[in-house]
Amino acid sequence: MLEELLRIKAEKRHAGMTIRDVLQRDYGVSRRLLVRAKYQGEISRNGIPVYVTEQLEAGDVVRVLVPAEEEMLAPEPMDLAIRHEDEDILVIAKPAGLVVHPTGNHTGHTLANGVAYYWQQRGEQRRFRPVNRLDKDTSGLMIVAKNQWAHEQFSRLQKEGELHRFYLAITEGVWDETEGVIDEPIGLRDDSIIAREVRPDGQRAVTHFAVRERGRGMTLVELKLETGRTHQIRVHLSHRGCPLAGDDLYGGGRTWIGRQALHAARLRFVHPRTGEQLEWREPLPDDMMRLVRQFFPAGAQAYLGESL
Repeated sequence: MLEELLRIKAEKRHAGMTIRDVLQRDYGVSRRLLVRAKYQGEISRNGIPVYVTEQLEAGDVVRVLVPAEEEMLAPEPMDLAIRHEDEDILVIAKPAGLVVHPTGNHTGHTLANGVAYYWQQRGEQRRFRPVNRLDKDTSGLMIVAKNQWAHEQFSRLQKEGELHRFYLAITEGVWDETEGVIDEPIGLRDDSIIAREVRPDGQRAVTHFAVRERGRGMTLVELKLETGRTHQIRVHLSHRGCPLAGDDLYGGGRTWIGRQALHAARLRFVHPRTGEQLEWREPLPDDMMRLVRQFFPAGAQAYLGESL
């Protein structure tokens, strides 16, 4: 069974160019994907199989087909908060408490199982390819690529800094700075297989921050990731002495909230297929809104209303 990886319509500027050059230069199709389509799938022009060395004329329609990939996941019915779907991506609002992908400790009832069921019900055979991962107890927006081409394009966007991810966090302590950058390397702690720490031999990790409101012993902070290390925001904020409220792994207390007060609130990027600038905003969940009402003046709630 073949699935359509990409369909393009040649423009005037493509006239005289080879199919291979257009696919690779304008659409970022990797050599690996072209080889896979050539030997296991099909590349066609106007419905007729062709070689990638053939030249295009304006108006030609090129389709790239590859074998549909089996996903070894058990489909499980689940209410998915889908904010957007097209032929390449799903944008999903993940609730706190839901693991993204099966692990040794969580073999089922993950977001991946729910998405597998969703695709099964639609008669689609796809692999689960998350573009950005969220910790179990982090809520908010996630992107799932629906095919290998889209996943490769989003990997490129991340490397080029063109996938913009914004988080809202409620931290313990009151910050002095208004905005800035935390540029501190992160690595695994010597005494743990889970916890990370800032350490000289760690991987480069960069987090941009902007304080939105200061409250009674708490600060509402907006954060933008430049890199995507495991637990990056949690480690960086703990290192500054202002851990996330509820994050007991990194020094936060659970008096006011039962999980780390971190929410993936906004996504922005240019769609790799359409070139359209897209943006989504996801309101704070109820548990974090309760903290906002309790610890911050009306200014914070006004900001939240405007931004989300």
